[in-house]
Parts: sequence; C-alpha cells; structure tokens
Amino acid sequence: MAEGSYQVIARRWRPQQFDEIVGQEHIVRTLKNAIETNRIGHAYLFVGPRGTGKTTTARIFAKALNCTGGPKTNPPADDPVCQAIVAGACMDVIEIDAATNRSIEDAKTIREECQFAPTQCQFKIFIIDEVHQLTKEAFNTLLKTLEEPPPHIKFIFATTESDKVLPTITSRCQRFEFQPIPEEKIAGRLKEIVAADGVEADDAALLAIARLANGGMRDSQSILDQVISFCGKKISAPDVLDIYGLASAEEIQALTAAMAAGDYARVISLSDKFVSEGRDLLRVLQHAQARIREALLVSIREKGATAFLGTSLATEQLLRMLETLQAGEAGVRGGLSERANFEVALLKAVEQSRSRAIDTLIKEISSLAAGLPQEAGQKKIESTPPAALPTVAVDAKENPAPGKISVPPTSLGKTPLPGPMAGAGERPIHAGIPEEDPAPKKMSRKPPAPTPPADAPFADGPPLEQMTGIEEAEAAELRAGGSSAGWDGELVPEIPAAYPGSPDFQQAVHALPAGIRTLLHAGFHAEFTVLREVPESRYLHVASAPAKAVAEEIDDIGLGED
Repeated sequence: MAEGSYQVIARRWRPQQFDEIVGQEHIVRTLKNAIETNRIGHAYLFVGPRGTGKTTTARIFAKALNCTGGPKTNPPADDPVCQAIVAGACMDVIEIDAATNRSIEDAKTIREECQFAPTQCQFKIFIIDEVHQLTKEAFNTLLKTLEEPPPHIKFIFATTESDKVLPTITSRCQRFEFQPIPEEKIAGRLKEIVAADGVEADDAALLAIARLANGGMRDSQSILDQVISFCGKKISAPDVLDIYGLASAEEIQALTAAMAAGDYARVISLSDKFVSEGRDLLRVLQHAQARIREALLVSIREKGATAFLGTSLATEQLLRMLETLQAGEAGVRGGLSERANFEVALLKAVEQSRSRAIDTLIKEISSLAAGLPQEAGQKKIESTPPAALPTVAVDAKENPAPGKISVPPTSLGKTPLPGPMAGAGERPIHAGIPEEDPAPKKMSRKPPAPTPPADAPFADGPPLEQMTGIEEAEAAELRAGGSSAGWDGELVPEIPAAYPGSPDFQQAVHALPAGIRTLLHAGFHAEFTVLREVPESRYLHVASAPAKAVAEEIDDIGLGED
C-alpha cells in the first residue's frame, strides 16, 4: 500500500480469526469442530445476505487448513502462508469471481487445475464467490469433479441467491446458512471500532447506523466511514438521521400511535413533516412496519390484544395494518408519486385496522352472551292470540262425553299436548302454552286412531304415529290464519268463542277431568284463555312434534282418574 493512502474500515477491521466473526457463532463452532475431529469435507456452500461474513469465513477456513503445521482452529497471524492468503498471493488458494468467470471454458479450466497437486500448501482450495452466476453448462462441467474430487482439492462456494444454484450442486456440498447480524451486535462492533480510531459517537447514532445496515456488518462499516467523513471526530444521532434521511425513533413511535388511534389528521401532518425534512419515505414505511410487528408479537403473547402502540388493538387489527403497509411498499418503491403512495398506504392501513371480520365479532358476542347472568326459574308466559293457541275440546254440558283434542298446527315446544277424545257438538278450550320452535315439521297423513274412553290414561291411547296426520302446506296455511279446506277436505267455518268470565267458559273448565287440569297446569304451565267449538272431522288433529319426545313425556307423566 502506498504511503499515505487510506484503507477503509471494512478492510482494516476484516476478521482474521474465527473468534472475531460476529453473529455467526453456529457456523464458527461447526467449522472448528470439523478441524479438531478431522472431519473436513471436500465442498462447502456458504449462503446468506451480503456483508454477513461469507467470503471472510472462507478465507479464515482456508488459512486454518493450509497454515504451517495445520489444520489448526487458530492459524497464527505471522505465518507466511497465512499472510500470503490474506494478501491474495498464495498459489494454492484461488479466489474466483463467478460473475465474470461464469462460462463453460472457465469451468473447464478449474477442472483441469484440479489434476495438479498443490505447490506449497497441504490443500488446493477454490473459493468461488457469487457461484449462482455460473451458467448451467459450467455447473454441469463441475459436477463430476465436485462429486469425487482428488483428496487435495477443497471447494468453498459463496452465494446470496441459493435458489439459483442447481440442486445437483447443492446436494454435493455441506450447506451453511449465514444469518443477518442483529442490530445490537453490529452496534457493539462499531463501538469497538470508533473507540480504537479515537472517534466519539453516541449509542443512539451507532444504533441508527446498525438499523441502516439491515443485518450486514460490511454495510455498517461503510456507513460509519461516511458518517465520520461528514461529522469528524464526534458523531450524534441527528447527524446520522440527516445524512441518510431517516426518521427518529420518536417520530416513528408518534406515527404508529396516530395510526393505532385512527387520527387521520395527525398521520397526514407527520407525512408532511417527513417530506419537508427530506426523509426517505420508503425507510420510514419500513421502520413503521418493524414497530407494528413488535406490537403484533406482544399482542400474541398477551393472548389477543395489546396497547403497545398507545391504543388497545386486537391481533387481527394489527395483522391487517401490517399487511396493508407491506402491500403499499411496492407502490412507494416504484410508483410515480412516492409521497402520494406513502400517504395512501398509511391511510389504508388505518382503515383496515378499523374493520373486523364477521366471524370474530360473532365469537366475541357469543362469549359476552355466555357470561350474562341467567334469570332464575321459568320465564313469564305471555298470552298469545287465539289463532296461535292449541285448543282442548270438552263437552259444554254438565256430563262430559268422551272427547277429542283439536290443536292447530302451532309449535307446542319440546312436548306437544295430548288429551282425551270428544265427540261432535263440543267446544274447545285454548290452553296458553309457550312456543319454543316456530319451524313447522313435515307430517304424513295416516288413518285415524281408535277413540279411547275419556278417563283412560294417555299412556294407553293410540300410538303417536297415528296421531299425526297433517301435511306441511296445510299446517302452514292454518297457522297463517287461512280458512280453506281442513285436513280432511272439510271447510272450516267461523266459530264463535267465549273468554274467561263467561258462564260457558267456567262451566267448560270445571267439566274437564282432574287429570287433564293437573297435566295442563303442572306439566305445561298452561292457562285457559278461550272457549271455541270444534267442527266434526274424521281425523284427530295434533300439532307436529318429534314422536319420541312426546311418547317419553307421556310415559313419564301419568294421569289419574277424575
């Protein structure tokens, strides 16, 4: 190096030992163990983002294999072979840039050189950087050599785009994944550098540089070089923000808080401020996404909601906001109007965070309803209009005759009302029974059942299958108040009615058997509300209900004789 020439930080502070590599501890441990146990492979593939140490690790590994007395996990810095490798003067460590040496002829040259033994080292090592740039033909030329190379040959491939490397190449290599370096570790390394170079820098300034690097150590060192050139021997956070057009952490926090609160005016005001100060709107959008992601993770840990941004938001709302910002990033990056696309992305994210999915709302309402206190006891039963009430027919005379029950096709709840038979010329009494299932059930028409005596228990009556004989259409028509033909084809005439307080009504109530009254009051909590005649019919009319449920109810409730 000529006297007085300057060497950039990224070159001066390039790691020379495994222990100096930052952020890739898992790879360092694997390579050191391979050297100590003499399990060294013949081909390695280093994959990861730019500036994370792939080429640096390859050089250190080459020094560890070829140093005097090696392989060693800590090659001495004063070793002539190591110094030649660092200077690029070692004939047995060959670095190739695949971006410019990518043809099949270059691959043939590598294959031919593999036939010669190393001149001064133990191994001949080929370090091929950006190996994904090789053509398919060049890859295929190396396949056989890469699968069964001579014992003195080692390959180290490095790439930022592993998906472009042929699977046949990848399968012949040991693959190592280089991860983006955390911001805290980058800032710590930069702190060591500025201290050694006699530069004073705020922790906030170094952390801002680490954020700019996006996980790349080399990028952070290049940025630090530029900042030192601008600020001199003292670096502050505002200087870094001004040079690269970054928004401060406080401004990002204020922006995300306004978005969480749905303050559109505040969002637009902050956007105008970013534009007037020359901030990089794409980076502002990315940093806002990073903060909203932090809030999303907190809401997941807190089981569904968090006030991390200043306003309580559910996980679903934060996810919608983050998705909208990510979708708007492409428009900010390549749109015609960066400012307009930036503002639209922010406002759409706020709008999306206000909306809720219908299934989520249903779940929340259901959970709230389940927690409401339940009213003790039976609910109050309101009287219903006569057209919707079941009727019980009894003889209006003093001596009741065997009768029948005629119930309009209304829903009687879980258990329909059974009753004794009655002959022609008798009048029914409506019993107010609570409705629970308004949906009509389809019935089938069957022959009429034999008529049992009035004082016989209901359990001895005809089977329930013979007590249901209406069609769904007829039931719906009668429930709607229609006056067309009945179930047996007879016309249903207008029937006069009597109500509580009239002599006929009271006489009909007292004429009911005691078993009927007990069943209606105790079993169904029913009240008599109207007295009406039932026209003669060939069929017994009973409201539709599940046969099994009615049969079980009748078996459980026995009726005594009057």
